[in-house]
Amino acid sequence: MKKEYSNGEITVVWQPDLCIHSGKCVRGLPGVFDTKARPWINIQGADTAAIIAQVKECPSGALSTYLNTVASEVIPPAEHFTPAIRAVVLKNGPLMVHGEITVCDADGNEVTKGPKTTFCRCGASANKPFCDGSHRTNGFEG
Repeated sequence: MKKEYSNGEITVVWQPDLCIHSGKCVRGLPGVFDTKARPWINIQGADTAAIIAQVKECPSGALSTYLNTVASEVIPPAEHFTPAIRAVVLKNGPLMVHGEITVCDADGNEVTKGPKTTFCRCGASANKPFCDGSHRTNGFEG
C-alpha cells in the first residue's frame, strides 16, 4: 500500500509496510508529520525544501518524495548506472541497506527493495527478514 500527499511542487509517498516507527519524521518536522492527526502527513506544514530534507532522514525508506514536473522536464536516468549498495548496522537496531536490492526467500520468491531497507537483527520481527521496530520494545542491544 502507498499513500501520496502533494503540495503541488512535490509529492510525499508513504509506504506503511516499510515503516519501522523510528519517529525521526515526527521529531524532525512535527508540523508535517503528526501521528495523532488524520491524515498524519500535513504537506502544507512546511516548505518543500524542509520536507525533502526531512524525508531523506527516514531510516526505512517508508517515506520518499518526487518532484511534480511536467513530462517534458523529466530527465531520463543514466542508462548504465549501477548505484552503490551500502549496509549500516544501527546501534541497538536493524541493519539498514541503502540502495536497490533483491531479496530471495528460501522458496525462491523474490522481492526488490530500496532505496532503503531495514533487516531485523533482534530476531523478534513479525515481518522477517525485515525490521518491524520490535527492537525498540524488546530490550535488544547490539
